[in-house]
Amino acid sequence: MLYATIMAGGSGTRFWPASRRQRPKQLLNLVGDGSMLQSTVARLNGLCDNEHVLILTNERLVDATRSQVPALGLDSIIGEPCKRDTAPCIGLAASLIAERDPDASMLVMPADHVIQQVDKFHAAVQSAEALLSEDPERVITFGIKPTYPAQAFGYIQRGEAINPGAWTVKQFREKPDQETAQQFLESGEFYWNAGIFLWKAATILKAIEEFEPTMFGHIDAIRSALGSPNFQEVFVEHFSAIQGTSIDYAVMERYRNVCVLEAPFDWDDVGNWTAVPRLSGVDAAGNATIGKQLCIDTRDSVIRSTEDHLVVTLGMQDCIVIHTPDATLVADKRDEAAIKKVVAELEACEWDEFL
Repeated sequence: MLYATIMAGGSGTRFWPASRRQRPKQLLNLVGDGSMLQSTVARLNGLCDNEHVLILTNERLVDATRSQVPALGLDSIIGEPCKRDTAPCIGLAASLIAERDPDASMLVMPADHVIQQVDKFHAAVQSAEALLSEDPERVITFGIKPTYPAQAFGYIQRGEAINPGAWTVKQFREKPDQETAQQFLESGEFYWNAGIFLWKAATILKAIEEFEPTMFGHIDAIRSALGSPNFQEVFVEHFSAIQGTSIDYAVMERYRNVCVLEAPFDWDDVGNWTAVPRLSGVDAAGNATIGKQLCIDTRDSVIRSTEDHLVVTLGMQDCIVIHTPDATLVADKRDEAAIKKVVAELEACEWDEFL
């Protein structure tokens, strides 16, 4: 039986001021009619039932998450007491799933990616399930064929062909510099690491036990306390005691039976405001706009407001203008990554009301 785990604990600081602690990126409507989380859950329709969907998020976001996906049961949303990266998150989810179904297959994906070709996504998952049925001990990752020499993503180098569209994994590579990224692109052997996986829940738990036994011990203690009166106390104590690390470091780079499936769908990790033009399109002047705005002599900019607040730009180019009821950002689009510095400055000023 296929279960799905959605990791929804990100903060999305590069989307400030729209993204806040209580409403991070995955809860925002950046593309399409719903939030990124809602789109991720909807993408699973036809693959697995709602009762087989598990969302892991920060405990302070449980209520906000639940309000966005009311069709999921109360037990489908798990609030982590602290941030511990993806390996503990995935291990916890695998433990909960394996407790319900020891033979469960487990699809893992972030809540803040855009995949608009749902039919191709379903086909890819079904292909991965076929690979898993051939060898239940496989760990399968979905690779995105690179379209430019990106420095913001990790890479996967494919090895020997398993069948058309699937290969063994030769190695994982960290985020490269520009020259290395160009070499990866030209080789035709590398994929962007999308952080989407399929495996047996029991397999990933066994791998965590082998490579990260201390982490596994804490996860197993949480599982053992399921249904007990002191479960929440045990959960907080043991999850907080885990030394956080990514699933790539904990398992993927060390496991011996990893394969990569070339994703047939378009994919975007929507890392910052400059992703909006790619996904929503632009007007004749190259502007991506949301809400009420008037662009005069303005080109190649991202402008977001609300329907009841007019933003007027005059004689601007390559800018980001984001208006919210209590904060407005005006930034150079070419230095968009610096928005993270704004959040750091707000924290230093203790202006928590804007965070």
